[in-house]
Amino acid sequence: MPNRSSIGATLSPQRSALFYWLPPLIWMSVIFGFSTDTFSGENTGSLLYTILHYFWPSLTPEQFQPLHFLVRKASHFTEYGILALLLFRAFRGNSRDRWRWSWALWTWLLVALYALSDEWHQSFSANRTASLYDSLIDTLGGTTALLVWWWFTRRKETRSVEE
Repeated sequence: MPNRSSIGATLSPQRSALFYWLPPLIWMSVIFGFSTDTFSGENTGSLLYTILHYFWPSLTPEQFQPLHFLVRKASHFTEYGILALLLFRAFRGNSRDRWRWSWALWTWLLVALYALSDEWHQSFSANRTASLYDSLIDTLGGTTALLVWWWFTRRKETRSVEE
């Protein structure tokens, strides 16, 4: 099976850019879709309550509220963690280097700006509210994903030096 850098290296520059940048752009459009009224707390709450109530029949609406809150905030955190990894991959391209701080910085900046623009987008929706706290959770999700990736790359480099 060809390795990662050989795939990108065999593509034309235009196809290589598409190969690396299309996934984060698609994911950004998914996040944009999540910011619509369709995915407001009211709509996701009724579906999530139905699912959880099936597995936990004694679940009351009062018990459900904090669970719903946690699921929604964890979703923010996770979707922006995924975005950070996809953006980092795009900045990395077909480089043999595993980590560069410049890639991480640009990734973090884009994640933070997209988080702010996402909340601004929600301010135009009837059933959504814009929240700087959600932007902070989003950015923290991206930051955490980058730090975990950095830790894995450092760990792998340390192991290869020791062997």
